[in-house]
Amino acid sequence: MTDDAEPPADAAPELAEDAAGRDGPLPGVPGGGDAHRSDGDDCCTTGECGCGRSADAAATDGASPRRADGGATPANVDADGSLGDVEFTDPAEGVSQDVENGPPDERVNPPAGAELDTPGYGVRAEMNDIETPDEKTWFMELDEAVIQDGRCIQCGTCVAACPSDSIGVGEDDLPELVKMCTGCSLCWDFCPRGGLRYERQWKITGGEDNVKGAGDPITEFSARVEDDWRADAQDGGLVTSILIHLLEAGEIDGALIATESADEPWKAESFLATTPAECIANAGSFYNQTLALGNLDLDRWAHKLDVPVDEASLALVGTPCEIEGIRALQDFEWDYASQEAGVRAVEYTIALMCTKNFNYHRLIGEQLEEKRGIAPDEIGKLDVLDGEMRVYDHDSGEILVEDVESFHDAALKGCDECADFTGYAADLTVGSVGSSDEYSSVIVRTERGMEAWELTEPDLDYHDLEDRGAIGGLQSWDKKKAFESLERPFDPDAPRFIDYTDHAEQYGTTVNPHESDH
Repeated sequence: MTDDAEPPADAAPELAEDAAGRDGPLPGVPGGGDAHRSDGDDCCTTGECGCGRSADAAATDGASPRRADGGATPANVDADGSLGDVEFTDPAEGVSQDVENGPPDERVNPPAGAELDTPGYGVRAEMNDIETPDEKTWFMELDEAVIQDGRCIQCGTCVAACPSDSIGVGEDDLPELVKMCTGCSLCWDFCPRGGLRYERQWKITGGEDNVKGAGDPITEFSARVEDDWRADAQDGGLVTSILIHLLEAGEIDGALIATESADEPWKAESFLATTPAECIANAGSFYNQTLALGNLDLDRWAHKLDVPVDEASLALVGTPCEIEGIRALQDFEWDYASQEAGVRAVEYTIALMCTKNFNYHRLIGEQLEEKRGIAPDEIGKLDVLDGEMRVYDHDSGEILVEDVESFHDAALKGCDECADFTGYAADLTVGSVGSSDEYSSVIVRTERGMEAWELTEPDLDYHDLEDRGAIGGLQSWDKKKAFESLERPFDPDAPRFIDYTDHAEQYGTTVNPHESDH
C-alpha cells in the first residue's frame, strides 16, 4: 500500500492516547492521525515525531512531513519509547532559610523588586473601579470607631445582629471578624456605642403610654428572699427568685445568666439555666461582661432545652446596654442567622443597675491581684456599693473597701458614655441602690414585668422602695457623666440609627477604613 492509497474499508483505525490522556483515532489522517504508520511506511521528515527515523531516511522514501501532536521529542525517551536515565537537579546549597537559628519570619533571597507584604484594604481600589454604595457600613468601620478605639462595652449585640455569622468573639473577649463581611451595616446599626442612638431606643421601647418599657415605672419595691439560699445571692436575691418562679410556672424554658468560668476565677461567662437549682447555684454578681447577646445561638444549648429551639421562651438578665440591644434587634424582622431563634426567644428582660463594668483581666488580674495582693481564689464576693469597691473573703469578712474611682483604669471606656443606670428598656430593673442591706430595689417597668413580679411577690419580704432619691441621684450623676463623654448630641427624638459618616465627623474616626491601608 502506497502513501496515498486509501486503507481497506474494514481496516481498524489506529488509536493513540491524546494529550488529555484519552484514547481516540489519530487526528489528521483518515481513521488515523499525524503520527507515522505502524507499518513504518508513513513517517515524518524531521524526526520530531518520536519514531526514531532520521529526516534523511524519511525523505529518501518519500514520506510526507507529518509531526506528532506538539511537534516535540519527549525527554528521556528512546526510539522505542522506553524511559531513559532521569536527571535530577541538585538542591541549591547555602541559600535555604536557617529554621533552627533564624527568626521564623525571615525572608531569604526574595526576588529582586518583589512586593511581599500582604496588601491592605486599599488593594480594592487597584483591583477595580467599583465604588462602595454610600449606605453600606462594614465591620471594619465598627472595628475602627468602637473596638480599636477602646469603646466596646462587650454586649455582643454586633455578634447577634450579623446575618452571615461573620462576627465572633476573640481570645481578648472582643468581637472580631471570622469570615467575609458583606457590608450589610447591621453590626454598626445595633451597636449601642456605634450606630444605635440608645436614648431613642428607650422612647421607642416605652411607647406613648410608658407602659411597655422606658419612662415612668409602674411600681417600685424594696424586697428580699427569705429562703436559706439567699446567703450566696447578691443583696436580696430578687433576680434568682424571679427566674425560679418563671421556670416553675412554665413561663420560660430557660434564663440566660452569668456563671463563673471553670478556668478563670471570678470571670463571668454566659450560661443557660433551665432549672431552679441552676439559678440558685449561679446566684451572685460578676463585674465583667459576658457578651450575652453573642451567646444566643440556641443550638449550643439545645441539649438543655425540653422544647425545640425555635419554640423556646427565655429570660435575659443583663446590663442596661445588653437590654437596649436585644430590644432593638427584636424590633426588626431581619434574619439573624444562628442567633435568630435566641433573639426571638427572649420574652422577659431583667436589667441590673449599672454605672460601669470592667475588663476582667484588668480588674481581677492587675488591680486586685498585682496591685493589692488579693488572689482570685481568696475572693468570696465582690460588690460595688455606695461608690465603693468591696471585696469579701469566703467567710463574708471584708478584704478591701476602696473608692471605685481607684479602679477607673480597669473600667470599660465605653461605659462613660452610658446614661442608662436603671435599664430603661427592661421589663424589670433590680439593684442595691435605694434599699437597705440585704434588700434589693425592684423597678417594674412593663406589663410583662408586672406578671413576673406577681408570680414572685407571695414568697418575698417587701415594702415600698425605701429611697427613690438615691436612685434618682445616681441616675442624674450617670447622665451628667455621659453628657461629658459623648461626642455626639444626646437626642431621644432623633432617628434611631446614626450614620457612620456623622459619627466619624463627631468622633474624628476614619471614613471608609476598608479602602485605606491602615
